Amino acid sequence: MKPPQCPTKKRHVETTCWADRTNMEEVLMATGVFLVAFLFAPVGMGGGMLFVPLFHYAGGWPIDGVLIATSLMLTTVVSYGSGLAHRAKGHVHDPSIRSGLVGAVPGAVLGVVIVILLGSNLDAVFKILSVAMLAWALVKTRNKIQQIETGEPESLSNEPQAAIEHGALRLGTGVGGVLSSVLAIGSGVVYVPMLQQKAHLPTRSSIGSSLHIMMVVVPVAVLTHLMVVTSEERASFVESMPMLFVWMILTYIGAILGAKIGMKYISPTNIMRVFMTLVGVVLVRYVMDIGSSVV
Repeated sequence: MKPPQCPTKKRHVETTCWADRTNMEEVLMATGVFLVAFLFAPVGMGGGMLFVPLFHYAGGWPIDGVLIATSLMLTTVVSYGSGLAHRAKGHVHDPSIRSGLVGAVPGAVLGVVIVILLGSNLDAVFKILSVAMLAWALVKTRNKIQQIETGEPESLSNEPQAAIEHGALRLGTGVGGVLSSVLAIGSGVVYVPMLQQKAHLPTRSSIGSSLHIMMVVVPVAVLTHLMVVTSEERASFVESMPMLFVWMILTYIGAILGAKIGMKYISPTNIMRVFMTLVGVVLVRYVMDIGSSVV
């Protein structure tokens, strides 16, 4: 099929239009979304931390509302694929999910407002916040690896080990909702520890419940972003829709295979080490970009 033609006026020097891409870029991005979904599904995250740099650096997409919405749509696919699998095994706690959504949904809408207010400063602010988030993700993942290697016992129950701290939980998930819209992530890196610490859920139940919060919050963030993008950005988004559907299919397949194959044949520590390596590479690239903009 003939690729869509670019609009006469491009929204940035860089462009998301598929008519300007090479076959190598298309193959790289298609392979990338599959691998990101495969790697993130077993650890209960949506993949947004890697979807954005994949599209930004490999595909030349500018960091704007369209890129954020696209990343969030792929994150939604991962969260549904993995989240439904967790529900089938009973690894969810609905009261904690409902409480978390009270903060997360308004937070996602507020995050879109922040993106609008940032305007042309979004790229720099996005990368600075991402550096902090990626660094935190590295620390949390390293701690989890140490917990597994030291053989700390994990509760087999899916119920809270103490009463839910609703106020603190909603505040934390509210921050997660804001970051979801601003950084184009599912915010599992925020929701999981909040559910562990404030809803007192064991690891498996906190991951499943986090995914279910993402299943609601991320689509809200996507719709809100698409409602406020410029007409030029909307036209570019429509041009990319055919490939977006392909990416979503590849993402779903990657998430399913990751949940089944990755969790069965690859040890959790090895999966998390690969995750840390990829996050580390993205972190270094963001720091280099920030440094070059300052110099």
